[in-house]
Amino acid sequence: MSPDEYCQQKAAQSGSSFYYSFLFLPPERRRAITALYAYCREVDDTVDECTDVMVARNKLIWWRKEIGAMLDGKPTHPVTQALQPHLQTCSLEGKHLLAIIDGMEMDLDQTRYLDYPGLQRYCWHVAGVVGILSASIFGYTRAETLQYAEKLGLAFQLTNIIRDVGEDARKGRIYLPVNELQQFNVTAADLLNARHSENFEKLMRFQVERAQTVYDEAFSLLPKEDRRTQRPGLMMAAIYRTLLDEIERDGFHVLNQRISLTPIRKLWLAWKTYVRG
Repeated sequence: MSPDEYCQQKAAQSGSSFYYSFLFLPPERRRAITALYAYCREVDDTVDECTDVMVARNKLIWWRKEIGAMLDGKPTHPVTQALQPHLQTCSLEGKHLLAIIDGMEMDLDQTRYLDYPGLQRYCWHVAGVVGILSASIFGYTRAETLQYAEKLGLAFQLTNIIRDVGEDARKGRIYLPVNELQQFNVTAADLLNARHSENFEKLMRFQVERAQTVYDEAFSLLPKEDRRTQRPGLMMAAIYRTLLDEIERDGFHVLNQRISLTPIRKLWLAWKTYVRG
């Protein structure tokens, strides 16, 4: 199996909404974004699938060294071997790839966030910086496009947090800010024990409304000159915003189930956004 095939398999197996937007890219850019996505999955799985914190830390240390080796032109892992040819052509910076690992380490060090600014710092590392890297792969002409991509990454991560409230709680992680739980009179125990309530619905409606606002703020930053090349991000946004609508329509029942869209619906939403231009 070639490095590109390894990354393709990693992306396809994930079932992620991101995968559907990759399908509409030219081959070279599709290979680059698939390699980046596979890298994100690898380091994320290091934390999510490893029950021993020290083992997870050591694996992240290894990934830091592997990024250094890739930057020196000597990658050893299939993912970095697939990503390395695109570093120069897509202007991908090592500091951004390492920032993603910083975000994974935050998950090992911290399971609660006191307020939204604290959560935003985490989201920048695990999603905002991914937006910047992705926009660089898609292609852009205006600096504002990177600001749009960074903000869009934040919106995606806020959506993930909303969707995964119950799943994350079962792993001992609560990303919803502590002061906002207090504001809506929802306790950590409510989330850990999957206690759905009217207060929880109000809390989640607040989270959804904020996420939708961040999407709008992101779109306002995208210059029309770069809209065409940045269509993959817009496709992902169409899928994710529809997911938020579904979560709200379902009454915010995210503590006991993971609400998702079918592959066909994701593909349809991606296609609709693509032809709209």
